[in-house]
Amino acid sequence: MKKYGQACQGSSARDFAAIPYRPTPGTPPGIEVLPLERLTERAHSHGVDPYRPSRPVFHLLVHVEAGMLRCSVDFSTDEVSPGDWLWVRPSQVVEFLTPLDRARGTVVVFPAGFLSDATATLTSPSEHGRPRHGTPSVRQAESLCRVLNALKDEYAHLSDLPLTAHIETMRHLLSALLIRLAHVDGSALPEGAAGEPFRRFREAVEQDFTLTHRVEDYAARVGYSTRTLTRATHAAIGCGAKRFIDDRVLLEAKRLLVHTTLTPAVIGERIGFKHPTAFSAFFRQRTDTTPTKFRALVVSAPTAPVPGNANSQTASG
Repeated sequence: MKKYGQACQGSSARDFAAIPYRPTPGTPPGIEVLPLERLTERAHSHGVDPYRPSRPVFHLLVHVEAGMLRCSVDFSTDEVSPGDWLWVRPSQVVEFLTPLDRARGTVVVFPAGFLSDATATLTSPSEHGRPRHGTPSVRQAESLCRVLNALKDEYAHLSDLPLTAHIETMRHLLSALLIRLAHVDGSALPEGAAGEPFRRFREAVEQDFTLTHRVEDYAARVGYSTRTLTRATHAAIGCGAKRFIDDRVLLEAKRLLVHTTLTPAVIGERIGFKHPTAFSAFFRQRTDTTPTKFRALVVSAPTAPVPGNANSQTASG
């Protein structure tokens, strides 16, 4: 599986829109499957511009069959070519850098709650904010396409089953697709690594990382000792519990520095630092640079223009 390349080159647009999941009228609740070419049409109906950084609170799964799609996801950019898959997870920052009509393929849009707990666990990424992108082997590609085609066929025949049965069938087909995709390069959590202590810890961190950065606070919340959480986190992703918290805080700091015009002091306060100096010290320790210098470096880097899309509005909401 290809790895994402250098840091996202940012956009001159300095806003940071969170996009809720809003089903298109007339579609079954919980999931949409559509041709990539229709993503622009869908966006027009939701008033979303994907050529500016946005933060969907839902999953966006793209399979490219022809052409090329260039985009950035959380400070990583790459070209998604025929046969490639791109999986943008809830709250990741995504920006399309080439016109969407230059590629053909399939898009699956679904909220986080559509997946079963078992599927969510089996497809959990091993790193904060890591975009899933790559080209499967021939055998893997054939298996993925068979499941995707079954998903597309079921979606196109809504009237063949009662609505509840149709939605459940879609859920199972999507689960099969995502589980296969998550294990293409072994980047999902190892079998058994996402045990109950780590799963509960990870969920608690995602909810409260802006409020506390102390392992002790999370241990008290989820009902495990700090030692248990540290062991569980190390078994799951190879680092301690404190490092896991700090990585999540750092990712959010970078998102806010690049995609908003908030001052470093305000950003530090927003992500749980009581004093600006504490945030600056944390950021410098983790990145060897200051928040201000990081912002200047990333935001000032050149971005390839998107021809003809100055007024385009598309998709992902």
